[in-house]
Amino acid sequence: MAINSISKNDWQYILSASLLIIVFIITDLIRVFDKQFLYFVPRLISVQPYRIFTSILVHADLNHLLSNLGGIIITRYFLMRLGIESKFFYLKFIFICSFLNFFIIWVYEKILSYFNIFPNYAALGFSGIIYALYGFLLLTSFFGKKYFLGKEIGFKSNYEVQKMSMTICLIGLIFSFLPGISLLGHLSGFIAGCFLFLI
Repeated sequence: MAINSISKNDWQYILSASLLIIVFIITDLIRVFDKQFLYFVPRLISVQPYRIFTSILVHADLNHLLSNLGGIIITRYFLMRLGIESKFFYLKFIFICSFLNFFIIWVYEKILSYFNIFPNYAALGFSGIIYALYGFLLLTSFFGKKYFLGKEIGFKSNYEVQKMSMTICLIGLIFSFLPGISLLGHLSGFIAGCFLFLI
């Protein structure tokens, strides 16, 4: 099958992108719901754990949304190049990453609290998941990966994906230092993706 042809498993990417677009319409265009109730806010997670999931669905503005929709397209391309053989890998990865990103950030905040530093911030957007995929796919492009959590995914190493993903990760890291962009969110995502590759 050609890399750019439509796959029977593309519904996963379409579903993810559609959900992000629908939530943006509801929160930013017709303003049915205040997205402040969906942000990732560390001090509220213990009483409002739903924010672990809802925070990845909301975006700061249209540019933020479009950049993450672009990330979905790029990761879909990489997955196809690596020869994916799984029907549900993408959705499972998103679900697991939501928890793992939160855990990494929680550990980071616990370390800071030991030094009496208590960060007060809100995080939102799908980019943590995108960066987790970048980390996972970067390592996969080097070594390949046959199984993910006991299920066959059939990824093969690929030099083209290796070069492209290294470039994207480097550019993304540089842009993560710009104002208004969550360096912690991107780094925790990347670390989570690398960890998921190793298990």
